[in-house]
Amino acid sequence: MTTPKILGISGSLRAGSNNTMLLKAAIASYGAAEVEIADLNLPLYDGDLEAKGIPDAVTKLGAQIVAADAIIIASPEYNKGISGVLKNALDWASRVPGDVFRGKPTLLIGAAAGRTGGETAYFMTRNCLSQLGAAVLATPAVLVAGSYAEFNEDGTLKSEQYQESLDKSVVVLRSTSV
Repeated sequence: MTTPKILGISGSLRAGSNNTMLLKAAIASYGAAEVEIADLNLPLYDGDLEAKGIPDAVTKLGAQIVAADAIIIASPEYNKGISGVLKNALDWASRVPGDVFRGKPTLLIGAAAGRTGGETAYFMTRNCLSQLGAAVLATPAVLVAGSYAEFNEDGTLKSEQYQESLDKSVVVLRSTSV
């Protein structure tokens, strides 16, 4: 049996991002896997830049998506919407030849400071991914509310309830990617 390949995508570039911590908690919950974390430090999408050739960093992201057996995306919420970083990455990924997201099992999770845990961004991200053909899992949303107080110093989740919800969602992802 081959080891599954997981691509982790955090919609935040911040070093101490709660979404990156949530992403790492999901990856740990997944268990044995070959893991890559996408670098979303990409140029802003620009049709003129695209006309000169897809940037190498975008080509790499596309190749990582194609190679992955499953994808985990942690989406922050900024001003009741999807983060610019994540939207930019999805826009660029849509320009990589080959429909890279088509049929990819994708778990969408999120953490935000507000009381809904980033619900609006979750649904916006889900909508964007559906347009790209990703197989976004229909599991109960794992949205960590008040995320600034929900992680231990080592990046693990404090709440057993959030961890259990994350574990259940990851089990569904694992069953679709092996």
